[in-house]
Amino acid sequence: MSTATEVTPDQGPVNAGMAQLGGKYMTFKLAEEEYGLEILKVREIIGFMEVTRVPRTPEFIRGVINLRGKVIPVIDLRLKFAMPRTEATDQTVIIVVQCQLGDKQLTMGILVDQVLEVLSIDGPQIEPPPSFGTSAVDTEFILGVGKAEKRVIFLLDIDKVLSTEEAKAVAQAQVA
Repeated sequence: MSTATEVTPDQGPVNAGMAQLGGKYMTFKLAEEEYGLEILKVREIIGFMEVTRVPRTPEFIRGVINLRGKVIPVIDLRLKFAMPRTEATDQTVIIVVQCQLGDKQLTMGILVDQVLEVLSIDGPQIEPPPSFGTSAVDTEFILGVGKAEKRVIFLLDIDKVLSTEEAKAVAQAQVA
């Protein structure tokens, strides 16, 4: 299976599929890595607040918050990405995002270590997700890898970060 490439005179071959990913991304940190979310998926950023644990949910589902009268599930991206749990700091925030799960929209919070900036990343600065040569590594939730200065930023497809079953668990946590 081959991918289409376009050639630009000043930048050489560019993967045509990656060129359409250019745009604005909200960047944030988890541990020492940088990640980005499409800015149009971000609804708001709120400071860390008390999260109420929902019994019998996966560990990465931290629980729910009451945001202006609306119950919002919160997932801990560190735990979802198999990173060690950490205590909240004054930099810890919840990014409220809008996800498309099948034919339904889900508003949820994602707990991150620190929000960095809104960054404009052009298509030629985005490469396809790395291939690890094995089907054991799931990178479907990575749109691409953005390059800014000497930094590498994993661009996330928030609609695919959760599997269908995990998304159902998050939705159920919201109504629990």
